[in-house]
Amino acid sequence: MPTRAERWARHVPMLGIVRSYRREDFAPDVVAGLAVTVVTVPQALAYAFLAGLPPQAGLYACLAPMALYAVLGSSRQLVVGPVAIAALMVATALAEHAPAYSERYAQIAVVLSLQVGLFLCLLRLARLGGLASLLSHPVIAGFVNGAAILIIVSQLASLGGLSKTPVAGLGTQLVALGGSLAAVDPAAVLVGAASLAALWAVRRHAAKLLPGARRDHPVSRTGPVLVAVAASAAVVFFDLEIDTVGVVPAGLPSFQAPFFDPALWWELAPHAALVALVAFAESYSVARTLASRQHQAIDANQELVALGSANIGAAFFAAYPVAGSFSRSSVNQAAGARTPVSVLVCACMIVLTLLWLTPLFAHLPRAALAAIVITAVWGLMNFRSLRDHWRFHRADALTHVATFAGVLVAGVEAGLLIGVAVSLALFLRGYRDPQIAAVGRIPGTPHFRNVERYAVETSPHIVAARVDGSLFFANADQVEARLLALADGPDLRHLVLVMTAVNFVDASALEMLRRLAATLRKRDVALHFSDAKGPLRDQLEHARLAEWLSGRVFETTDDAVSRLTDNAGRWVWRSEAP
Repeated sequence: MPTRAERWARHVPMLGIVRSYRREDFAPDVVAGLAVTVVTVPQALAYAFLAGLPPQAGLYACLAPMALYAVLGSSRQLVVGPVAIAALMVATALAEHAPAYSERYAQIAVVLSLQVGLFLCLLRLARLGGLASLLSHPVIAGFVNGAAILIIVSQLASLGGLSKTPVAGLGTQLVALGGSLAAVDPAAVLVGAASLAALWAVRRHAAKLLPGARRDHPVSRTGPVLVAVAASAAVVFFDLEIDTVGVVPAGLPSFQAPFFDPALWWELAPHAALVALVAFAESYSVARTLASRQHQAIDANQELVALGSANIGAAFFAAYPVAGSFSRSSVNQAAGARTPVSVLVCACMIVLTLLWLTPLFAHLPRAALAAIVITAVWGLMNFRSLRDHWRFHRADALTHVATFAGVLVAGVEAGLLIGVAVSLALFLRGYRDPQIAAVGRIPGTPHFRNVERYAVETSPHIVAARVDGSLFFANADQVEARLLALADGPDLRHLVLVMTAVNFVDASALEMLRRLAATLRKRDVALHFSDAKGPLRDQLEHARLAEWLSGRVFETTDDAVSRLTDNAGRWVWRSEAP
């Protein structure tokens, strides 16, 4: 039986880490924390602008969320904070609702963050974490690819020194961008292009400067901070008159409860639900990927609590919704982080940055931040998965394409809903027509196989039909029609429904089974069940099975056929194997 300390450590993983923390773990954690800080600061500023918020909001999103996840999360390397996809979804929500609330962008983002956190915690309390599985891999892949393209296009305006394009579908963004091309600032274009080139060069070649370093060495991720420093220096040295970050208020965020407006909360709820599902799916996927590399386990329920708490913490400290970052988490792991202490080190460095280093951001060009965003989301795109989906299961490829196109045409949230709807429709379509196979006995064995694939024994008096799928409203009528067709024989006396693959039966399917039993009874054919799983048998018993089933429930198909053969006649061989 677990001790009290072990039970607490299960709910607060940091307690177990502290108890077993070793002195030799501290130096690697500090080094990793410093490496993550170098990547985090410029990305946090860039993602805040992407979300339509002041730059300090990005840094605030790295404080309480990081600390809370480090204490409560089950992953030892995951870094939680501002991410591109969540920032784009926040920008979409703000663009829709801020004009009606006196342009209170920061306050609305705070409310959205609190709702995201509460939604994740409610999922944990209701044990509904499986809702995130609605975002299947093809949906996520198509969504990320589409969102990445929208993000890149949205940053082209900043690269050209233009005003920000509206957060909408690709067509709307391109029209807005095309209408302002005459105002392109050559200096901003030069800074942006140089930043993109420098980021690419550092990412591809920086590790080569270190003998024996692998390509994913943390030094290859230092491009954002190097570009930020170089671009700021260029603005000052050449006296460039381009858009910069400007003054970033020094100091830490104060603890403040989000304002409550029932109308706003109701309007934001759908946005919060989508952000929460995407954030959890993204974070859990990253955490599992990192854990698999070190043969560790991730607790999905604990991740809901940790990520929910991180977003609630963000709401009370003037930030916006957060999620797990793949790029920063990869840096954390590659730099040798052994425990979440590395993330706490990073949070402490962000505190120092807010207290003393914010004046350094005043001359940071927005074109450089746009380049940082573009480089970051470029790595998120993965169109090879579409090829893999097409080869393996074409319905998944269709889901991928539908989600991708929906995001580009209708925007991120509508595109995500389109992807989920297509995924569910294809799922139901696949289960709407389950395979139903007549099975017979392999001679000399208790095993039954498809009569179309094997040389098996059959009887003119008994049909054993295997249903390869659960029975529910979408396929009940089709299953009934096919079973009646199989049971259409002059000498038939028994239909055995083999339910090995049936996991559940809903009310519509139950009514179908009752109707099937009554129809067969009129033909002098008894309906029997075999191989029903325990929970399904309990379900059928609750439905007063004995009152309407004309036959019996057998443990196995072999038992059913053996008992029924005594009354129905001898076995005969199929003439030949298919």
